[in-house]
Amino acid sequence: MNKKLKEYYSARATIIKALAHPTRIFIVEQLEKGERCVCELQEMIGDDISTVSKHLAILKNAGFISDDKRGLKIFYSLNMPCALNFLECAKKILKNRARHDLALTCK
Repeated sequence: MNKKLKEYYSARATIIKALAHPTRIFIVEQLEKGERCVCELQEMIGDDISTVSKHLAILKNAGFISDDKRGLKIFYSLNMPCALNFLECAKKILKNRARHDLALTCK
């Protein structure tokens, strides 16, 4: 693999890594329903505001979400709803794996 191709795959991996945390997946799924204030997300997640903000920054830097400051509040919205396609695919993989594991235990 040449350097340019390696950089391309590395960039793609960085985007996938942005979703590689349960809290960030939760945030993306919540933002599918509509924009949310950081304070709403923090309350839903139950972590301190700095931890939630770090997750939001990772998703924003990867291009999944955008923010809009209104007065003292910051609202987040989903930029890339196609990420939900990936998450839906992950659900299908989990279901297939569970069926496979169940079939193995029933033998």
